[in-house]
Amino acid sequence: MAMTTRDRARLSLGIQAGIFLAVVIALAVIIDWGSIGENFFDIAAVAPMFPEILTVGLVNTVQYTAVGFVLGLVGGMVLALMKLSSFPVYRWLATAYIEFFRGIPAILVFLALGFGVAIAFGWNLTSLQIAGSALGLVASAYIAETLRAGLQAVPKGQMEAARALGMPAWRAMLTIQIPQALRIVMPPLTNEAILLTKDSSLIFVVGLTAGAGELTKFGRDGINMYQAGLTPLVAAGACYLIITVPLSLLARRMERRTSVKK
Repeated sequence: MAMTTRDRARLSLGIQAGIFLAVVIALAVIIDWGSIGENFFDIAAVAPMFPEILTVGLVNTVQYTAVGFVLGLVGGMVLALMKLSSFPVYRWLATAYIEFFRGIPAILVFLALGFGVAIAFGWNLTSLQIAGSALGLVASAYIAETLRAGLQAVPKGQMEAARALGMPAWRAMLTIQIPQALRIVMPPLTNEAILLTKDSSLIFVVGLTAGAGELTKFGRDGINMYQAGLTPLVAAGACYLIITVPLSLLARRMERRTSVKK
């Protein structure tokens, strides 16, 4: 008797479950769980990291990310409007900026602001100014393309209707096109915030004072200070997840809402 499609699907799932269970059992037998606990989850050894890793490291990471995202959003909106401008020079300048900052590593921007600016102009920027500006410069290039796509996704008829009612072009742009574009691109913007949270760790290349340290610095320093294997990095990673997991859930929720409306 020939198997039905449903029977084949059940058999396939059963085989996959059996293989998965066999792998789990094999790993449970082979892995040295004592060594894993000592090197990854030695909580007692890294207890001195708390609460400073939260009150300083986590707070600084959030601040660097927030400043960078706000600057990136503002800069990205300006660049997106320039790319859509009828004046070709604006389009060329926006394209040059976007291609430049999307084409170079973000760490070079951190180094330029952390060391190059001080050498060239004598400006001693704070850690927040360096991290926020570097993240904002890079993020604006990526956000610009996202916002441009969102602006172009707004039906042209809405702008035409607003203009037909006598509304100035700038007012129609601010009250009709931009708000709708932001709703459309909110999920990818949330994902960009997650990327900025992780990129904020690049501030370590310019050297940090104790009060300006972010999560990665706490994890790196903890390896040498507490002799707890990789547990300090695990603690730093868990703190990153405090920021990124809610943002990921928010992005997925907004994506579902957007797909339902469509």
